[in-house]
Amino acid sequence: MVNDIIMFLKEPWPWYVAGPIIGLCVPLLLLAGNKSLGISSSLREICAATIPGRITFLNYDWKSQRWNLVFVLGLLASGFVGGVLLNNNEPVKIATSTQQMLNSFGISNQQGI
Repeated sequence: MVNDIIMFLKEPWPWYVAGPIIGLCVPLLLLAGNKSLGISSSLREICAATIPGRITFLNYDWKSQRWNLVFVLGLLASGFVGGVLLNNNEPVKIATSTQQMLNSFGISNQQGI
């Protein structure tokens, strides 16, 4: 049972499943707690937490935005899990019609795709 779930997670997910899941994260955060999602604001919190000084832009209560730093840590952890632990070393299976289309564009080596 657990092996079946792991094998399912290792397979490529179609765009019409993964895309909406990723796209729904921002509206769900806005609905759940009026939180805006973004890496740029996380960089501001990291700088405000680690760079002492009199920079006006970084002089604010960054601790109230700690959830954003947890978000960045979650991104790093999920990248590690997806890229290392769930890595599937098998080459991606390309449909014959796609191979023919790539050949028509002059792309004959499809080993690294």
